[in-house]
Amino acid sequence: MIDPRILAQEPDIIKAHLRRRNADESVLASVDDAANLEWKRRLMVQERDHLREQRNTLSKEIGALMKQGKADEAEAVKAEVSRGKERIAELETALDQVELDQRALAMSLPNLLHADVPDGKGEDDNVVIRTWGEPKQLENPLAHVELGEALGLLDLERSAKLSGARFAVLKGGLARLERALINFFLDLHTGEHGYTELMVPYVVHASAMEGTGQLPKFGADMFRLAEPLNGQTAYLIPTAEVPVTNLHRDEILEAADLPLHYVAFTPCFRAEAGSAGRDVRGLIRQHQFHKVELVHLCAAEDSEAEHERLVACAEACLQRLGLAYRVVVLCGGDTGFSAHKCYDLEVWLPSQGRFREISSVSNFGDFQGRRMNLRYRPATDDHSKSKPRFAHTLNGSGLAVGRTLVAILENYQQPDGSVLIPEALHPYMGGLTVLRVPA
Repeated sequence: MIDPRILAQEPDIIKAHLRRRNADESVLASVDDAANLEWKRRLMVQERDHLREQRNTLSKEIGALMKQGKADEAEAVKAEVSRGKERIAELETALDQVELDQRALAMSLPNLLHADVPDGKGEDDNVVIRTWGEPKQLENPLAHVELGEALGLLDLERSAKLSGARFAVLKGGLARLERALINFFLDLHTGEHGYTELMVPYVVHASAMEGTGQLPKFGADMFRLAEPLNGQTAYLIPTAEVPVTNLHRDEILEAADLPLHYVAFTPCFRAEAGSAGRDVRGLIRQHQFHKVELVHLCAAEDSEAEHERLVACAEACLQRLGLAYRVVVLCGGDTGFSAHKCYDLEVWLPSQGRFREISSVSNFGDFQGRRMNLRYRPATDDHSKSKPRFAHTLNGSGLAVGRTLVAILENYQQPDGSVLIPEALHPYMGGLTVLRVPA
């Protein structure tokens, strides 16, 4: 979340960032609400502290009056002390509520934007940074659904019997290709890029979702368990970002141990409540999909360099697979709620004649670290204890497996309807190098 001090003391700065995100007036008004809450909190703190000081002074007077035999006066002072204690208790209860309201309001506001984020309202205003490879121009290219069904390897009809829309059953070589991609990505990131592989829970408590910013704003997009998990509200994970980033919540790390680079494969579960009518058929937007996620935890001064490193690691996947792509920096109106700055990697899809997102690589600054109380202790020259700071967090897909599968089917399709397997995946395919149409 945003630093509460900035929110309370410099509301105009917050509003300027919100306007760059094209926030509506109700969101801007909530910044004024935050300032009012802080003013209210300070008045109550002043009154409480004054009453505490008065109580201490009067308590001393009671003893003196008793020694002087002025019992009636001492009783009157005791009554005044008692009234003060009651008011202090009222103020402390009210302060607890104000601070809860302040936190809830701060949790509802998006991150501040990096100065380099371009202005704009939506994806049409995103800025292309670079491109790689030559987009394939095929004559009458088939979409991945047509290819998969013609190969007899993609079954959407039977998956609908099991779970309804936005699910898929992969068969034979296509299922093997999905598994090959998962292993290829993990091997590349652990073997060449130096990531530590994790296997994490696929169900997390609500507090973990709050830590990374999915809650409270995006609750409608998540799958919530009907019953508590170990006594707490819980959700299926929308991405490995949630359990991996929360791994060190409520900890103080040492600067010497940073940065930490984690990679994890997980299934991901999303209700897609806000995407009705978009990519309904096929593998691009599903309720359940596979992803290999990259997560970096680092010191504040390293986060921009770590962002570029993370992007390069995700790009390496596409380059090894020979898939043309471009890197865009998202404009203010298209940058996600928690992100400070975000790059999208977009892969070329011949059937659509356009680039489509295959990885979002975000730098969150200390936004998530503050929400989950993840801190680090900066190193000092004299080895003395330094004051902990909130860690910076970053993540990105390396890559989204289903969308990579889509890109391979479409870019490696042949005139006879077969699909070549990229050479980088041959060691994972058990000798299978071509997906062929059944005879």
